[in-house]
Amino acid sequence: MTASAFLTAGCGGGGAAAAPPTVTDDAPAKGTGAIRHVVVIVQENRSFDNVFSGFPGADGAVAGKLHDGQTMPLATVSLANPTDLAHTYNDFLTEYDGGKMDGFDHERYNGPPVPPSFSLAKVDRSEIGPYWNLASTYTLADRMFASNQSDSFAAHQYLIAAQDADVIGSPNLPPWGCDAPPQARTEILNAQGQPVPGPFPCFDYPTLAASLDAAGASWKYYAPKLHGDFGGQLWDAFDAIRAVRYGSDWANVVSPQTTILSDIGAGRLANVTWVVPSFADSDHSASRSTSGPQWVGSVVNALGHSVYWKDTAIFILWDDWGGWYDHVPPPQLAPGSLGMRVPLIVVSPFAKRGYVSHVPYEFGSIVKFVETSFGLPSLAQTDVRAAALDDCFDFTQPAQPYRALLLRRSTRSFLSEPVGDRAPDDD
Repeated sequence: MTASAFLTAGCGGGGAAAAPPTVTDDAPAKGTGAIRHVVVIVQENRSFDNVFSGFPGADGAVAGKLHDGQTMPLATVSLANPTDLAHTYNDFLTEYDGGKMDGFDHERYNGPPVPPSFSLAKVDRSEIGPYWNLASTYTLADRMFASNQSDSFAAHQYLIAAQDADVIGSPNLPPWGCDAPPQARTEILNAQGQPVPGPFPCFDYPTLAASLDAAGASWKYYAPKLHGDFGGQLWDAFDAIRAVRYGSDWANVVSPQTTILSDIGAGRLANVTWVVPSFADSDHSASRSTSGPQWVGSVVNALGHSVYWKDTAIFILWDDWGGWYDHVPPPQLAPGSLGMRVPLIVVSPFAKRGYVSHVPYEFGSIVKFVETSFGLPSLAQTDVRAAALDDCFDFTQPAQPYRALLLRRSTRSFLSEPVGDRAPDDD
């Protein structure tokens, strides 16, 4: 797909809680006026084919291509598998292979020995029931591409700022932000397209936080608290934004991430919310856990049963592909962009029911949705080129009631989770 085609795609149609605080009721809602709350639930390191292989109506491969041209059925792998696949910029280039998408059997990994074709796999369906149930009930987008061709640090910047200062890799020293030691550096691409040392991971570019503040709308970023961690004791995108880290807005970065569950019930949901999981609940390879879908389901159920449901849009996505196979070549719009395809599930009383959107999106599409919903100015980054998410919604219909998920784990169990000892992604 050409850059111009990508730019023009997507113009098509389409327990009781306490009362919300005043700031939420008074916040501007532009566009249709239907959405006053946006919740972005971020999971880790899964490609579209890895999660939604064979999903009815979606472009989810059931077989993959090897570098020698052979094909093989995608194997079944548990979320709890102990092998962690590499997913740096160079790994992207290997797997992408000039658009042939056949380099996945050259994937690097950490963990117990696995065959070269290990990354050609799909997650065990029995473990991801909540994802398939939500995708079947609401809208699944099968053309969401990460805006970057590397891992989590850059991906999370695109979700708050529609840019990442051209960073192509995670900082070489934790924590990932202004609290990092002075010698910490990111990576950027040089004129030859090679990763080279970049700036210290503390930036001054504008974000949605500043735009929301100026509009009188509230925001929060929920991230895990870690044993023996740095400064704010958080793993979050806003630690890399100087104005937030050293300003009054740092109070909007909330830890632990499970606080969102009690905040929803207490009527403290902000207009715009980002939620980052613990490592155990992240779907990250080598987490040795299968609780990620239950965690996401608990947040969605809390919202669905709250007074907020009637005007909320929930976006569930994975921040990068994690090295897992995907057969759709991402459009190349600029150096370092776009990255591999990841799942996007849209849950809302106005989301199209049982629908699969084939419109090409990127992370800037979510930024654009926030800007449109709250009448914010454009950040003039990837939110400009990104397709709008109109195809995922039908605002001509009345708000539809929530269909609850049946989960194995309760909200109470997540609220009582112990503090972790590892960030949701540190590789």
